[in-house]
Amino acid sequence: MTGIQLTPQDTIERGLALAADGGADGCVVLVAETSSTNLRWANNTLTTNGAMRGSSVTVIATVGAGEGTAAGVVGRSSVTDDSLQGIVSAAIATARAAAPAEDARPLVDGTASADWDLEPEVTSVGVYEKFAPSLGESLKRAGRERRRLYGFANHEVATLYVGSSTGLRLRQALPRGYVSSTGKNADLSHSAWVGTATRDFTDVDALALDAELTRRLGWATRTVSVDAGRHPTILPPAAVADLMTYLFWQLDGRDAFEGRTVFSKPGGGTRIGHTLSSQPVTLHSDPALAGLEAFAFAVARSSGGSSSVFDNGLTLAATDWIRGGKLENLMTSRYTADLIGAPAATPDIENYVVSVDGATGSTDDLVAGLGNGLLLTCLWYIRMVDPQTLLLTGLTRDGVYLVEKGEVSGAVNNFRFNESPVDLLARFTTAGATVPSYSREWGDYFSRTATPPLLIPDFNMSSVSQAS
Repeated sequence: MTGIQLTPQDTIERGLALAADGGADGCVVLVAETSSTNLRWANNTLTTNGAMRGSSVTVIATVGAGEGTAAGVVGRSSVTDDSLQGIVSAAIATARAAAPAEDARPLVDGTASADWDLEPEVTSVGVYEKFAPSLGESLKRAGRERRRLYGFANHEVATLYVGSSTGLRLRQALPRGYVSSTGKNADLSHSAWVGTATRDFTDVDALALDAELTRRLGWATRTVSVDAGRHPTILPPAAVADLMTYLFWQLDGRDAFEGRTVFSKPGGGTRIGHTLSSQPVTLHSDPALAGLEAFAFAVARSSGGSSSVFDNGLTLAATDWIRGGKLENLMTSRYTADLIGAPAATPDIENYVVSVDGATGSTDDLVAGLGNGLLLTCLWYIRMVDPQTLLLTGLTRDGVYLVEKGEVSGAVNNFRFNESPVDLLARFTTAGATVPSYSREWGDYFSRTATPPLLIPDFNMSSVSQAS
């Protein structure tokens, strides 16, 4: 029979057998199954909802041995039994045509997950059983109060299967969800935004999110023009995540070793062991973090500075990237770890926590302690200006507020900013407690983060923006 959709396990077993029959010396097959459901609302009305399923297969074939090993990688979506042969053959042909891989290492030795035989997990609109009624109430309340709500809620479950010719049989299912909501006043002259991440929506209260939107729109009943310049500025956890996610993505060991990033040491090498901040700040990842669980093994569909297709299935461990203000580790494959002289590979982990020893209190507590300054709720259109300093530029959006004598007293105009998150870690003067956070800029695909609110004494608002 042809054209049959195989189970993930059968896809892997058949793919490995085809690779062996085709003359590959090694093979890794990754199967990713995704299930998602979403809600969308606009102008106080639920507009759409939907559910989707997706499937993709990646075949990594190796030929040769030792330093002469080459790899070929081919990926496709919606693979059936009759198309799998072509994918495996293409991966083997690509490997045979390739030069020996500089990152070649023996494929990871085999271990098996206890849940290997289970089917992919799925989600459905039932995940919104608690959230949807409170969303409906918030939409009605907004209509009564002449406000307008717009937003999006999404929930997905990704189930990943990894099998190899060395015996790997790994499976892990990860749920992830988020809400992003914008509120506007009746004449659309002011807007505010809130967002939150979740695993299952049981902890998301749409009425509470709407109450925060209402509070922020209330702050905007008074508007004040503020000039560009350096201002004392409070960044709530969401805005901190906007900036720290970019820092996290720059922790590439090879790029740093080759002199291309802020983590490169002048004259050569990396800044591992160097102090980045005098503050007791830590940037930490752990695939087992409660509420922020990530894949517990390395997943690489291509090789790069911090990843290698030869490392698929490598067990991930809790890693401090920055500890006590000092750079402790950079993201590395086994090859890159040897290249830069690191004691062990520290691959990418799909979550992080920023914390400051001894820090307590909330964003509101930081506001109460600020004499005069700004409260910056979210950023957007963030782009890198200079990788050597990790200087970023971007715009403020949906709520910059004036703080006077410890209270929010009005909304101010938007700005373009120019800042380096590495510099911010060295310059902040006060931090609050770390809480789960949702980045406005990056949260729809990287939402497993926890960050504190920070007070920056001299945040650089480089120019006034006309964006609204």
